Amino acid sequence: AMTGSTGSTLAKASDVVLDVSVREEACPMGLTPTASTTAALAMGDALAVTLLNKRGFKQEDFAFFHPGGNLGRRLLLTVGEVMHTGDSIPTVNMETLMKDAIMEISSKRLGMTAVLAADSRVQGIITDGDLRRGLEKWGHELFSLKAGEVMTHKPRTVSRDTLAAKAMSIMEKYSITSLVVLGSDDKAEGVVHLHDLLKAGV
Repeated sequence: AMTGSTGSTLAKASDVVLDVSVREEACPMGLTPTASTTAALAMGDALAVTLLNKRGFKQEDFAFFHPGGNLGRRLLLTVGEVMHTGDSIPTVNMETLMKDAIMEISSKRLGMTAVLAADSRVQGIITDGDLRRGLEKWGHELFSLKAGEVMTHKPRTVSRDTLAAKAMSIMEKYSITSLVVLGSDDKAEGVVHLHDLLKAGV
């Protein structure tokens, strides 16, 4: 037991007693438990952390016991559970004309499209921001260019096993709203958008 009096009924009934008594309370009248409650809280935290280390308690264990809470979601939810897959992935090839690439971006409504090589591996990405910058640079000539000429090379990517919270962190760090999800063969398995993560409560 944790008690402020080793002679208390609780202390006498306990096998182990932790004395958390204080010399005096912070309350100017000495009536309200103040310093004593802080001492008990500190001792309780120390015991909890000691037990956590002793048992090797990990993030995964915390998430297991709190699956429905915000912390549980942040520690368990992966990109693969919220990403867009199949026909909902916006893709074009290197030779696709930009006027057609824009149609792909608009129809899939993710604000981007992945640009693929002939073997379907991801080579780059074209975003709404790239379109705006392209119009400033090339004007109407942009529409007759090929996707491979406009795309951003080496885009930020994640895997389907990446934690959704990590994906969110990457988006915040680089001020982007979408990430291509790559498989081990560098082919697009999906796309995750900022809105997907927010909707999932990340």
